[in-house]
Amino acid sequence: MKHRVRSGLVLATALLVLAAGCKSAAQQATHHASPSATPTGARTTAAPSPSVAAENAKPGTTAWKIDTSRIAGPMELAGYADQVRVHSGQSFRLFVTSTAGAFTVRAFRIGWYGGTGGRLVWTSPSVPGRAQPAPTVRPSDHMVSTKWAPSLTVPTTGWPAGAYLLLLRAANGKEKYVPITVRSESARDAVVIVNAVNTYEAYNQWGGYSLYNGPDNSFGSRAHRVTFDRPYEGNGAKTLVQSELPLIQLAEQSGVRLAYLTSVDLATDPNALTGARGMVSLGHDEYWTVAMRDAVTKARESGTNVAFLGANAEYWRVRYEPGALGADRVVVGYKDANLDPVKNRPDTTAKWRSKPFPRPENSLTGMLYECFPAVGSFTVRDPGFFLFAGTGARKGSTYPGLTATEVDRAYPIAGTPKNLQVVAHSPVSCGPSIHTFSDATYYTVPSGAGVFDTGSMNWVPSLHGPNSKHALTMREVTFGRTVTLNLIRGMAAGPLGRTHPAVGDLATLGASSSTSTGSGGTVG
Repeated sequence: MKHRVRSGLVLATALLVLAAGCKSAAQQATHHASPSATPTGARTTAAPSPSVAAENAKPGTTAWKIDTSRIAGPMELAGYADQVRVHSGQSFRLFVTSTAGAFTVRAFRIGWYGGTGGRLVWTSPSVPGRAQPAPTVRPSDHMVSTKWAPSLTVPTTGWPAGAYLLLLRAANGKEKYVPITVRSESARDAVVIVNAVNTYEAYNQWGGYSLYNGPDNSFGSRAHRVTFDRPYEGNGAKTLVQSELPLIQLAEQSGVRLAYLTSVDLATDPNALTGARGMVSLGHDEYWTVAMRDAVTKARESGTNVAFLGANAEYWRVRYEPGALGADRVVVGYKDANLDPVKNRPDTTAKWRSKPFPRPENSLTGMLYECFPAVGSFTVRDPGFFLFAGTGARKGSTYPGLTATEVDRAYPIAGTPKNLQVVAHSPVSCGPSIHTFSDATYYTVPSGAGVFDTGSMNWVPSLHGPNSKHALTMREVTFGRTVTLNLIRGMAAGPLGRTHPAVGDLATLGASSSTSTGSGGTVG
């Protein structure tokens, strides 16, 4: 919810090496594109995607990682794509600025790959670097825009669906990421991983402005519109790396059938979730359009399981507008119905829990956003809960660090599912004066779908491995990974509620219906 800076997290070490044949990096590098390659949007016939197990049996590499000392400055080396996601075989353009000389691009698919975390699928030739024009800021809404010339066109022939990091490397050794998703052709019978690109962009302060802050770091100077037509700040993909990548790698290690989509796909493709076994909202998924909310609700009512593996999900309502490079390239978020010129409509941009047309998040996630910055220990309330199988957890078992950063809490108010099952109830502090709770919950609906919410934004980052910042040891990491693998495999098997119907027990907590302990704002 609030603008924050997170430290880098240590990636999990490899546990095993899977062997199989594939093209060598040198062979892959020969299939490069030049600025005169196939026009953007052109699409060749996509090769059938291999199974997750077959894909992850291919040799991986750790060369996708960027050391913090090599991260380039905002205009030293940075880039963006003219699409947030493409189909396999569809080309896209990269717009890159470089004051550090010529650069190359290497595309890495994120996965397990024997613990290395990625596979090199494509390498560009050396591309001449150029200093592109400085960004401009529109005074009326502080939207940062660029007017850059395209640097190269990237083909995706043969790229399997998945989350990708394009690694830009300049002649001086500096590096930067550009993220892109190759979306799946169908989600049928798969567990869907959703890259939260709306949230990537909302927090992006490249060029001076995000939906949170202006150059003076005040909320009052924030932008009301942000565009995908600019690079991301920092390493170029910090939300993906910190809040999504650990879950993606674990899900790919599980071997279950996966599909990949983005926020934009949920909002613009009414068939995106058709037939999906499950949908996973990752660690930081805060910005939703009305169409996204409707699509996920419809899928749940059709039997698709839903998991929220973060906190503060679906907190801000936003909408799209076209940008210079195409439709749905601008995210509009005034964060105040009085400021938004679009009045009294379901897509007026404010909190989901606020007027006009309030639809508090608890009717989908099961809970409400509670507070930041949270510190606590994940505390098991129901050790017999099926997702805790194999963890050795007992009633009252605590796992420091798994509950941290931002948290959700269950409230006995309108919209909260009647059969909400509170499986963890964790005391947390949010600053020196707020002492409250974070919950982990589960409910089921008549279609059989189950909905699980971890209630903690630090859940997915914790899957990386031990982290002294949050007192995470291997004990906590193992617990988190076991629960998450149980969830992914359970969702893949079909509607969770058919074998594990929720047993409502929120009333036994004696929780107050007052949300005054939280900092998320009033409801309704």
